[in-house]
Amino acid sequence: MSQKKPVVVVTRKLPDIIETRMMELFDTRLNHDDKPMSQIELIEAVQTADVLVPTVTDKIDLGVLSQANPNLKLIASFGTGVDHIDLATARGRGITVTNTPGVLTEDTADMTMALIMAVPRRLTEGERVMRAGNWQGWSPTGMLGHRIWGKRLGIIGMGRIGQAVARRAKAFGLSIHYHNRNKLPNYIEDELEATYWESLDQMLARMDIISINCPHTPGTFHLLNSRRLKLMPKHAYVVNTSRGEVVDENALTRMLRNGDLAGAGLDVFEHEPAVNPKLLELDNVILLPHMGSATIEGRIDMGEKVLINIKTFIDGHTPPDRVVQAML
Repeated sequence: MSQKKPVVVVTRKLPDIIETRMMELFDTRLNHDDKPMSQIELIEAVQTADVLVPTVTDKIDLGVLSQANPNLKLIASFGTGVDHIDLATARGRGITVTNTPGVLTEDTADMTMALIMAVPRRLTEGERVMRAGNWQGWSPTGMLGHRIWGKRLGIIGMGRIGQAVARRAKAFGLSIHYHNRNKLPNYIEDELEATYWESLDQMLARMDIISINCPHTPGTFHLLNSRRLKLMPKHAYVVNTSRGEVVDENALTRMLRNGDLAGAGLDVFEHEPAVNPKLLELDNVILLPHMGSATIEGRIDMGEKVLINIKTFIDGHTPPDRVVQAML
C-alpha cells in the first residue's frame, strides 16, 4: 500500500516547474492568484498542513503557530531570511524550520553592485530626464555625478553576500572595508584586500559608500539609527539590499532631504510594501521593489532547495537547510 502523501500548503505563487514537481511529490495546495495570505488564511493553512511553505513576507508568528494542527512538523520557508517566523514558538511546538541559503548570493550581489554604481552616477535621474523630454543635449556640467573608482566602500555584514559584493567592488577599484560580528580569516581578507573595523561607528565616519548586507535580527534592528547615520560624511551614500528594518527609514529620509547624505539606493523598506512618501519625492534616491534576488534562475534554485528540504524531512532525515537559532 502506498504511503499517504503529506499535505503541503504553499502561501504564494512559485515558478511553474517547482509547483509541478510539488504536485507530483506531495498533496499540494497552491496559491494560484499569488495574493498574500491574511492572518486568518495563514491560520487556516497551518490547521490543515503537514508542511507549510511560506515566503519572507508571511508573518508566521505566535498568533498563527498557536493554532497549528499537531501534524504540522515542518516550515520549509522559501527564502533566506527567517525573521518572519517565530522560531522559539516553532521549536517549542516541535516544528522544524528550514530556509534556502546560498542560492541568491550572486543575484543579490549583482543588484547591490548595480546600486553602488547607479546612485553616485545618477543613472535613474538621467533616465527620468530623457523620458520627460527635458534633455537639451550634452553639456560639460550636465548630470555630474561622482566617480566610484578609489572610493571607500564599507560593508556591514561580511557573510556570503557581503563577500560577493566585495569581490565585485574590488574589481571596480573600490577600497574594501567591513564590519562584522567576527573578523574574517586572514586568507579571505587578503583575497579581498579588506580592512576590518571592530567599531561600526568608526567605520561609518570614514566611508564614501555603505552597503548593508547583514540579516535582520533583534540585534540589527535600526542598526543604522539616527545617531549612526549622522556619523557618516555628507558626501556618503547608503545602499541597502538586505532588510529595511536595519535602517531607521524616517531618520534616513530626513537626512537625505536635508542634504546630510548624498544619496541612497534602496531595494528594501522598513514597512514593506509601504514606502515613506517623502522618499518618493527625492531625486537622489533610487527605489526598487525588493527585486535584488529576482532572477528566474535564483527562484528555481530556491524552489529546488525547498523540495529537497521537504523530501529529506519526510524521509526521516535532518534537512540540509535546517535553521538553528545559534546560527542567527
